Amino acid sequence: MTLFEDLKWRGLIKDITSPELEEKLNKGGMTFYIGTDPTADSMHIGHLSSFLITKRLKDAGHHPILLVGGGTGLIGDPKATCERDRTPREVIEKNYLGLRKQVEDIFGFEVVNNLDWYQDINMIDFLRDYGKYFSINYMLDKDTVRKRLESGISFTEFSYMILQAIDFLHLHQTKGVDLQVAGSDQWGNITAGVDLIKKATGDTVYAFTMPLVTDSRGVKFGKSEGNALWLDKNKTSSYELYQFLVNVEDSMVIDYLKIYTFLSKEEIEKYAEVNQNEPHLRLAHKKLAEEIITFLHGHEEYEKAVHISESLFKGNIKELSKDELIDASKNMDSYTLDEDMNLVDLLVNANITSSKREAREFITNNSISINGEKVNDLDFIVTKENALYQEFTIIRKGKKKYYVIKHK
Repeated sequence: MTLFEDLKWRGLIKDITSPELEEKLNKGGMTFYIGTDPTADSMHIGHLSSFLITKRLKDAGHHPILLVGGGTGLIGDPKATCERDRTPREVIEKNYLGLRKQVEDIFGFEVVNNLDWYQDINMIDFLRDYGKYFSINYMLDKDTVRKRLESGISFTEFSYMILQAIDFLHLHQTKGVDLQVAGSDQWGNITAGVDLIKKATGDTVYAFTMPLVTDSRGVKFGKSEGNALWLDKNKTSSYELYQFLVNVEDSMVIDYLKIYTFLSKEEIEKYAEVNQNEPHLRLAHKKLAEEIITFLHGHEEYEKAVHISESLFKGNIKELSKDELIDASKNMDSYTLDEDMNLVDLLVNANITSSKREAREFITNNSISINGEKVNDLDFIVTKENALYQEFTIIRKGKKKYYVIKHK
């Protein structure tokens, strides 16, 4: 397949500004940029699909530039529902430095900061040199702005479109950028940049968007109960990422293999066949986890995640190192224990069971394990002395539900 055909097959192209872009993508040699605002000091997995496409284009002979918006981050891209809270400058700067390092470490591409050119533009220059190219009617017609008209939108966020257009113009004039790539929610901002360059310089530039990655319900991929899965392993461990990926919906896992991996069409089709005929093996899910975690953190981190997962599944808690145990317990319900306590009382106090009667039933039915060992003694005392590393007692109720008791 050509590059364009491969991107289409993977579901990575939604809108393009011109049909002739297909030939240009296949030919190679374009300089392009993709950007993100520093709303946090790490990207999350929702960003990853966008940034992986950067590597696909580079491997096909294009030159990437990654923009981290230290300037636009101070303004905030308008949300469809409400005004963003204003983020302090020092937080934006901290986030910018974190994202720049992460992008350089993972991808090794050139990173630019749009604050570097915004800080030299005064208000008069902004209005004369850029604002004159934007009609209010044109800006009101953009999708996100139209959605905000009823609830209201500030002039600050209304102006964001112009700033992103200036980014494209500046990079076109200073670095020869002739292509912008972004998520589909940025279509209005992208086309504003294409139009600005045409009006200001007479040049034709190009852009395309990628569909936002979601689950089968349309919820953005990478969100779990409102919490992002961060690419920084210190914020989201490889084990947490592994657990999320091996449990994605069967109906979506092949789409994610196309989007998030560099496996060939033939390889992915084989996983699709296994996923269809033997879904219980979860081979496609495990391959998805292996590819993403190895790409981000290395094969050792992937093996660590698998070891934690298998140890918990088999109940071999004592095989885990202290670091592995800390990772494994991050998503467990926790309870802090100040002193030794009878197991029945602990199960109730830690909300593991709803009553002492239920606690006794679970214990006598061999449904409670302490640090990987079944306990059926109603007089069992949970002590710090017997805790793993003198800090943690792991309780398993039934086959899958784990709890961590943290000893003071």
